[in-house]
Amino acid sequence: MHADMPTPYEKGNQNQTTTWSECIAFYEELAQRFPQVLRFEQIGLSDGGIPVHAGVVSADGVHDRSQIKAEGRPVFFNNNGIHPGEPEGVDACMAIVRDLCFDPAKLAALGKTVLLFVPLYNVDGALNRANTSRVNQDGPELFGFRGNSRHLDLNRDFIKCDTYNAQLFNQLLTSWDPDVMVDTHTSNGADYPYTMTLIHTQADKLGYGLGPFLRETMLPHIYKEMDAKGWPTCPYVNPVKDTPDDGLAEFLEVPRFSTGFAALHHVIGFMPETHMLKPFKDRYDSMRALLDVTMAFTVSHGEQIQQLRADAKEQAANAKEWTVNWKMDETNPSTFRFKGYEAQRSASLLGDYQRLSYDRSKPWEKDIPYYNSFVPSATVRAPKGYIVPQAWREAIERLQWNGVEMARFDEAQTVEAQYYHIASVTSRTNAYEGHMYHDDVQLEARTASFTVQPGDWFIPLKQGNARYAVETLEPQGHDSFFRWGFFNSVLEKKEAYSDYVFEDLALEMLETEPELKAKFEAWKAANPALLSDQDAVLGFIFANGKRHAEPEWRRYPVLSVF
Repeated sequence: MHADMPTPYEKGNQNQTTTWSECIAFYEELAQRFPQVLRFEQIGLSDGGIPVHAGVVSADGVHDRSQIKAEGRPVFFNNNGIHPGEPEGVDACMAIVRDLCFDPAKLAALGKTVLLFVPLYNVDGALNRANTSRVNQDGPELFGFRGNSRHLDLNRDFIKCDTYNAQLFNQLLTSWDPDVMVDTHTSNGADYPYTMTLIHTQADKLGYGLGPFLRETMLPHIYKEMDAKGWPTCPYVNPVKDTPDDGLAEFLEVPRFSTGFAALHHVIGFMPETHMLKPFKDRYDSMRALLDVTMAFTVSHGEQIQQLRADAKEQAANAKEWTVNWKMDETNPSTFRFKGYEAQRSASLLGDYQRLSYDRSKPWEKDIPYYNSFVPSATVRAPKGYIVPQAWREAIERLQWNGVEMARFDEAQTVEAQYYHIASVTSRTNAYEGHMYHDDVQLEARTASFTVQPGDWFIPLKQGNARYAVETLEPQGHDSFFRWGFFNSVLEKKEAYSDYVFEDLALEMLETEPELKAKFEAWKAANPALLSDQDAVLGFIFANGKRHAEPEWRRYPVLSVF
């Protein structure tokens, strides 16, 4: 702690976190006193109209993004307060930036690396302070709320971008293109001795040279250094069954999450999750240690990470095939030496069932299965590029926010292209983050001629941001625009029929369309119980016949050009 400018956390009883106004005032004072070290400014507004800020720390007074990028300087990015009820990163970042301002030796240790940080991302939730929403958490005394002013979880919003915050974040990360990102959190779940657990970009999914570097070099270093600092760290505790005893499954951080989103830009991402049942002081201290370790590693390995990222972008731009969906390899676990507590089952005092508890007086340590290998579950042949009709502006905006290179057609032309017919979709019955997310998508790839209009967009895949384009525009991608409902209107047939009129026309269609007749006979054989349902019978003929077909119905509008 520096006596001249202690943080609100340091001034308190170590069970208190800063308010939003205290946090911003603290950084503004630092920036005013140390303009050669810190640039701190508002980058936009939240949905609730609250300013969102970002800061840049540089050892030599260079804060201009274009100059930093032109000089090829490594960038370490720290995001805090995405869930304001998990605030230890907010307080730790304040102390780190303060120490860099006041301590010349610590500042000089940055070298040419730049620290980019968002002090408190979910500003709406931070202002919604109470002490009740984190059911299982030990402190602090007051804290913010998970949802923003639209009651959305910002760590599910990085692709759909329903919030202004996510739109800002997309543009901030894309424009700065950091090399390593740490997004700070607190965990919920089983009980165990560790204060710090760690989610990282899934190495198989990160791929290229970055994945092996993360798995074989960076993670072992982080675990070793955290242990040396007195904060033994383990992978995020995601049990394959009820308790850690049976093994852990590595967290598949798909692009809706910060680390999965960062991976679309070939950024190594970490989501440290301190344990909710540990005192807030311990969580703060371990988070400070984790940030110090990862930033120091980025400084010492910055050039190597930059080269690996450049190679990954180049390889992605020349990929022949893309994995757009991944699944855990259940046949190939590794092991992790885990420290746990004995799990016990006992009769509940509330109902007629057995409840789970952990006995801290009975610790154990043993090797447990660690399922950290993921394999492709859906792959696509890489097209030369995509055509996105200008009508689908929500998709186009997000591609632009993420720096995807694209060009408009200046005149109409006919193209041969592949498109997807959407054979079936299974959607969630309840809203998930404001959308009826599509859990299962079955496609049929077809080819046809299309007329492209002036103003439609062509997206070549021979570019550094190809990965973002592929994983958002391929419908089977984990968090594609299609899964989030951006193209739902194509699932709706726009015209209908009157049954008493269509009955006769349906007979005529069966006589004149042999393919329809064959389909109908097969359908009747498979669904005899539906023959008494007039809507089902006529609906099948109407949907499968050519005479009244609607080409746009169930046709995914993004085209692939090979």
